[in-house]
Amino acid sequence: MTDEHRSGFVTFVGRPNVGKSTLTNALVGEKIAITSEKPQTTRRAIRGIVNRPAGQLVVVDTPGLHRPRTLLGQRLNDLVEDVLGDVDVIAFCAPATEKVGPGDRRIAESLNGYPRARKVAVVTKTDAASREQITERLIEVDALREDWDAVIPLSALTGEQLGLLSDELLALMPTGPALYDADVVTDETTEDRIAEIIREAALGDAREELPHSIAVVVQDIAEREDSDLTDVFADIVVERDSQKAIIIGRKGQRLRDVGAASRAGIEELLGRRVYLSLHVRVAKEWQRDPKQLGRLGF
Repeated sequence: MTDEHRSGFVTFVGRPNVGKSTLTNALVGEKIAITSEKPQTTRRAIRGIVNRPAGQLVVVDTPGLHRPRTLLGQRLNDLVEDVLGDVDVIAFCAPATEKVGPGDRRIAESLNGYPRARKVAVVTKTDAASREQITERLIEVDALREDWDAVIPLSALTGEQLGLLSDELLALMPTGPALYDADVVTDETTEDRIAEIIREAALGDAREELPHSIAVVVQDIAEREDSDLTDVFADIVVERDSQKAIIIGRKGQRLRDVGAASRAGIEELLGRRVYLSLHVRVAKEWQRDPKQLGRLGF
């Protein structure tokens, strides 16, 4: 290992649904963060490890910054602020498909509160935008701050410019040894990754009022001694009886669909056949209840 080996932490910030989790997964080369068109899909600081010849990037995927309406929302914003205070580089993300708005300006300005971190701007979703839109967005984003170390347009979906982003981020990191072993892609536990796979499936075609109300708790994971089957028992938690009925669906069909989609993802993760048992339960207004939030890991 040379003296020039670099390692450090980077986090992507931006409004909800600008492509931060998709970008994290693309850089890591493996799905470690769930994705959805629903805002505030990410609820934890998820670390993904990117190993390059010149060093190691630890990408911290965080929830989208937003105006909180619940205690959960406030705790998610607090989590982002904690992460921003610790990372070496902050990468601000804005989609090429949408004009820069007040929310983007507010977030970009808030980065003044983290003078230690280097700043990079990333224009995402270029595969879905015209050349004119990309040019317009680059000009708008560049104007948000005077201290960008780089402004990079890319597509996490097609991989265009991903390598350039990795190189630019790594060049901004301090010199030092790798922070994780080379075969590690995330520090997420198996239970947490399974819970997120189930929540992603439950978010699938969820109605407008449901996404924020869904939480998942894995109760047990057990390998059967007499077969290659692994038993997974998990609870899908919602806030109201009406939401429970929506999750279960007519004659239980929607819950079966969620189970089938979840099982496929869990089997891919574990490399084993899985028996999945899902139970839907109600925790009244859990997003606003400190005790319930604590039980659910928030």
